[in-house]
Amino acid sequence: MSLKAIVRTIDALNERVGRAVSWLAIAMVFTTFVVAVLRYGFSLGWVWLQESYVWTHGIIFMVAAGYTLLHEGHVRIDIVYASVSARAKAWINLLGVMFLLMPALGVIWWGAYPYVLLSWHRLETSREAGGLHGLFLWKTSMLVFIILLGLQGIALAIRSLMVLRGHAEWDPSQRDSDGGIGV
Repeated sequence: MSLKAIVRTIDALNERVGRAVSWLAIAMVFTTFVVAVLRYGFSLGWVWLQESYVWTHGIIFMVAAGYTLLHEGHVRIDIVYASVSARAKAWINLLGVMFLLMPALGVIWWGAYPYVLLSWHRLETSREAGGLHGLFLWKTSMLVFIILLGLQGIALAIRSLMVLRGHAEWDPSQRDSDGGIGV
């Protein structure tokens, strides 16, 4: 498989996942609205309903992190990054992936994997009476976060290396006509 195919595959995966997960924002807002109306309008409430919008919020942030990186939505020091050349941006991205992103994801995996595995072993549910079942599924979103963000980091590193080799078309700031990132 060529580098171009690897990058396109990772980009397509995170694009699809991000777009699918974005629909959860509507569900989260609707659920939050229903909880507020039931609680303050009718003095009714269920723990499982309250937990559902908290869990949805967590899933959105965890699972869409790769999509956010794909679209350059993560925080950078824009005072420096915005004003430098494509080559300097490639160095910043490459070094950031190698020395910040991947080590951080490794540490998170090291802590999260046994935590999630234990949760699956116990088929963990909410600690709250009347809470949601399937807490082990929700906790799995931590591992999905690491995998998808790590894959997108690999794609960004490949792009950066190609820009450093003189292939300007690999610059992440270049967009395809369909809104996707170039290559």
